[in-house]
Amino acid sequence: MEDDSKVQLVTEDSEQEEEELTAQTALLAIEKAWLNEKFAPEILPHESDLVDCMLQQITHMEENMKRLDKGDLRLMIHRMEVDRIKFVVSSYLRTRLEKIEKYTIHILSQEVNRSSEECYLTAAELQFAKEFLANIETLFKTIALQYMPGNFQVFEVNKLTVKPNMQTYVFLRTNNRVNGIILPGSMDEEIDLEPGSQHIIQYSAIADLVKSGAVQLI
Repeated sequence: MEDDSKVQLVTEDSEQEEEELTAQTALLAIEKAWLNEKFAPEILPHESDLVDCMLQQITHMEENMKRLDKGDLRLMIHRMEVDRIKFVVSSYLRTRLEKIEKYTIHILSQEVNRSSEECYLTAAELQFAKEFLANIETLFKTIALQYMPGNFQVFEVNKLTVKPNMQTYVFLRTNNRVNGIILPGSMDEEIDLEPGSQHIIQYSAIADLVKSGAVQLI
């Protein structure tokens, strides 16, 4: 009989194998979301469910690791896996915050026109964006606007708007066959994307395909 102190993280019964498969699927999904967010010029719809799932998985793995002997080789292997998951999740969230800080006004103006089901930001991200914009306004008024003539003391948000460059070129791999992609340019060339094929295309031409999962940024 196996020593109870050496509890495997990947268990044998079918129910737990299914849970492990679900966790592995979530990990692959968050890695794809991370790459898309990293390479897309705009902020993408949030994947908070995947983030929550991976945070729960980290907690679960760390609890199981406490039950392994310090000299157990599996402890080092699983520690490396936990560190990898933490890196992906933290990088994904950090990338989104950097975009919110850079494109705050633009993102908020877009978000106000979306329904609660279509929001790109989580509730926490939306609150962060609003507070960040309020802090910018306070800073401008404190260091500059209060010293300007009366007509120039208004904080004009629209004049400070920075938008992502949707015409930037991105690398992508096609997940599903897509027909009739129009490439921006003088000729408006139309192409079909085959599954597994890789391309360099202006982001604006495939933005919706990234969000639908038809293509993966790489």
